Amino acid sequence: MKKIAIVTDSNSGVTPQEAKSLGDVYVIPMPFTINEQPFLEDIDLDQEGFYRFLEQNAEVKTSQPEVGYVMDLWEKLLKDYDEIVEIPMSSGLSGSFATAKMLSDDFDGRVQVVNNQRISVTQRRSVMDALALAKKGYDAHAIRKILERDKFESSIYIMVDTLKYLKKGGRVTAAAAAIGAVFNIKPVLQINGEKLDAFAKTRGIRQAKKIIIDATVNDIKTRVPGGIDGKHYYIDVAHTQNPEEAKALKQELEGIFPGLECVINPLSLSVSCHIGPGAIAAAWVRKVPELEE
Repeated sequence: MKKIAIVTDSNSGVTPQEAKSLGDVYVIPMPFTINEQPFLEDIDLDQEGFYRFLEQNAEVKTSQPEVGYVMDLWEKLLKDYDEIVEIPMSSGLSGSFATAKMLSDDFDGRVQVVNNQRISVTQRRSVMDALALAKKGYDAHAIRKILERDKFESSIYIMVDTLKYLKKGGRVTAAAAAIGAVFNIKPVLQINGEKLDAFAKTRGIRQAKKIIIDATVNDIKTRVPGGIDGKHYYIDVAHTQNPEEAKALKQELEGIFPGLECVINPLSLSVSCHIGPGAIAAAWVRKVPELEE
């Protein structure tokens, strides 16, 4: 059986400490430029520090990991591992995949880069699936094919608490943001593969949570074998500096889905910089058939 290393980026929410405890998982920190100063996620930029910068209206920019850092890591790992499965954030949201795929051409097939079309908590599930598949004896090429086959078998629904950051990013106009603030508009966005899309407009957190829950239930009923009563899916809850509402959403979902145990994680900073604090989200992922009992 081949020895496989799983490499992802910090968009997955897997921290360096967690990767170390998992074994065979390695995390590339995503770079940020904040007020023209460089930072690396989970190295010298944590969740609390990031949101402090947002509150101060700092200029936040994201970028791809440095080519040299990625290649050095791969070369180091291939001294101890037979192959690498690289799981970057969605190619629809970043050029990280395209860059990694180009670099992998120099490694004679020993580095398989997954175009998994996921980010944050759904990307995290892909990392865990890849690790489990490797332990079952699948090689890097087979793992890549499985993850790419199932890449759209997931979705994230996100309630945005403030329109400030969507306005800053040019996704809504200043006038729309002002009106939204007056009428307590809470947009619900969806990430299903390639991009962050508008899904619904709601008024208040209660209505937003209902939209998120209804959309998740509908997806499970229509897109997952066995529907709600089956055991073929995971559901996770995520948030941006809103743990209390995330906990409440978790309890509601666990009341709807029998035997479900949700996990709560922060949304990745690459998503957070576009939506700001106060967001809550639910994500579902269909289980990989090869890993089901």
